Amino acid sequence: MSRPQTSEGQIGSLAVSAVMVLAGVVTLWDTQGYADRDSQVFPQTVAILLIITALGSLVWRLLHPSDNGGFGADIWWRRLLLVAALFACALTMPSIGFLASGAIAFAGGLIAAMHDRWDARTALIFGLSGAVVMGAFYALFKFVLIVPLP
Repeated sequence: MSRPQTSEGQIGSLAVSAVMVLAGVVTLWDTQGYADRDSQVFPQTVAILLIITALGSLVWRLLHPSDNGGFGADIWWRRLLLVAALFACALTMPSIGFLASGAIAFAGGLIAAMHDRWDARTALIFGLSGAVVMGAFYALFKFVLIVPLP
């Protein structure tokens, strides 16, 4: 059984995994300068999870090379939409708040991920379930974890 040749998708996956490991390490280093220990916990936890999952992805791709990956036909717009939605969320959060900007990210991610045909029932169910999830996260951060939200 021969191993697949290295493809653009393989190289891209390895590069993105390596960049994510680096981003996690930089985040861990940056949090060392936070004056309040409570402010360090969340970013450090996320950074550690990012490093672990990115290393897992990196090792998996090295051990199991694949020709799958990269920009395929008819999916490039989904990736661009997801990135644009996340940037829009981050950039609008200070001005429109946590819930409204979260709705932008949720809607963009949902549209990007939905491969089936949309109908009114599906849109209603996804919209309502998204509102419940966003409301739950808002309540968790605001009232349980007492995180100041924009």
